[in-house]
Order: sequence, then C-alpha cells, then structure tokens
Amino acid sequence: MRVFVTGGTGLVGSAVVAELLGNGHTVLTLARSDTSAQAAEAAGAEPLRGALADLDVLRAGVARADGVIHLAFGHDFSSAEAVAKSVAEEGAALGALGEQLVGSGRPFVTVSGTPWVPGRASTEADPVPTDGPVGGRGRSVTAVLGLASRGVRSTAIRLPRTVHNQGAGGFAGVLTDIARRTGVSGYPGDGAQRWPAVHALDAAVLFRLALEQAEAGTCWHAVADEGDQVRDIAAVIGRRLDLPVESVPTETYGPLGPIFAADQPSSSTHTRQTLGWEPKHPGLLEDLENIQP
Repeated sequence: MRVFVTGGTGLVGSAVVAELLGNGHTVLTLARSDTSAQAAEAAGAEPLRGALADLDVLRAGVARADGVIHLAFGHDFSSAEAVAKSVAEEGAALGALGEQLVGSGRPFVTVSGTPWVPGRASTEADPVPTDGPVGGRGRSVTAVLGLASRGVRSTAIRLPRTVHNQGAGGFAGVLTDIARRTGVSGYPGDGAQRWPAVHALDAAVLFRLALEQAEAGTCWHAVADEGDQVRDIAAVIGRRLDLPVESVPTETYGPLGPIFAADQPSSSTHTRQTLGWEPKHPGLLEDLENIQP
C-alpha cells in the first residue's frame, strides 16, 4: 500500500520507511526542510514538504495514501512550556489526520509511550497516563483509538523509554548528551529504576505489522528489553566516555525528571504472541557499546 509517514527521517522514522519499502509498500513522507526532503528521496520515499503544524498539508498527505503512520514529535524538553507546545502541536496534527480518515477503513498507526504501573511491568491492557508532563499525548492517542468506532483502523504502538540504534536515541541518548556536557555520567536516585528499550530496526518491523494486520482500537508494545536499570545504562555510558558514574539530582533532567526517576518496566508478551513480532537486534546495553568517546 501507499503509506503517508510523518517523522519519516528521524531515528525511528527512517527505520520504518526502510522496513515499508523493503516489504513492497511505497512511502510518502512529510519533510519539513530541504535536508529532510533529500534524505527521504535518498531512502526511496517521496517527500511532501511541510511541518507537523501545517494541517492542510497533512490532510493532503492522507488523501494520497492507503494508510498513515504518525511518528513526528517535537523533542525540545528544555522546559515545561516547550514540552506542552510539542504535545499541543501533535494533538492538533492527530486530530487533522484522523478526521481525514473517518469512514475510510484505512489503517492509522500512531505512537505513544509505554505506561508505568507500580510494582510490575506494564502490559498492553494498561491505559496510558493522561496527566503529568506528557499526559496530553495520552489523551490524543486515546482519541485516535476512539476513531475505531468511526471507520478508521486505528492502532497505537507504545514505544519504550529508549529506542536505540548504534548507541544513539531515546532517554539513554539524553543521558549520554548530558554526560558529555557535564562530565558526569549520572542517574537519578539510586539508579535501580528500570527503563524498557527496543532497537529501532525491531520497532520498525512492529509498525509494519500493525499497519498490515492490527485490528481497530488496539495497542501494542514495542518492548525488547523489559527493563534495564538506569545505573547500568549510566555505567556503560561512563565507561565509553571515560567519565565518572554517580547519582545526580532529579532536577538535572528538567521537566522529564519525574519520568526519569520512575521505575517503569514493560512487557510485550501479548504483542509477540498476537502479531508474531520477535526482536532480533542487539539490546540496549550491548548497543551502547557503539558510543564513541
């Protein structure tokens, strides 16, 4: 099918585009700059110039596609205001994409984060949070899943805290960036909290499977590593960068501090059993060995 992808040149998006093209689909991808457009063309996709805030462009992309995968999100976590702006922008975009799909029966795959549940690994049956720093994303995804009653085969892929490839990406990537900047490979609290993770190439396969197979109104977990302790993540980063590893204040991570400090393992048992998804690429701790000093 012809698939319209937002965020198709990012870490996850570029892997998704390659996975789609490698399995017989064609891709139209949103490109907000000349650089993004050139990257899309080099990958074999057709670029559609525009940004996530350009709702008319989004509607035009849907009109030219047999299905939609939404991945784009502003990753400015410097302040609560910046996060709120990104969340609001995404919510408006999802609303425009969804309305254009109503009554068509076409697939609409969107994305959120895995939820966290005190005392156990979260599952696909657990609701995503609708409060807190990124609660607006949960509300937007819930609205997308609600389109199942309006003739849209809407599904949601829940990504873990770190989607990685060659040592880059996700919350572990944020830890690496902060370590380079501060000279300390830090972790919040005692570092015993666990973060789930997945390789971008494995996540891409799940996006394709959901596009092709998933029933309307369903959620799926792109989780390969159920939960790596953050101090273990920081230890690899510190060793690769030759930096000390130690606990740092939660405030170091700005508006994401409460999320970084939470224990949030997650399971993908249902996803694997139902869609036949099986991660094959290196886990997070192994992949972090690719960090260059």
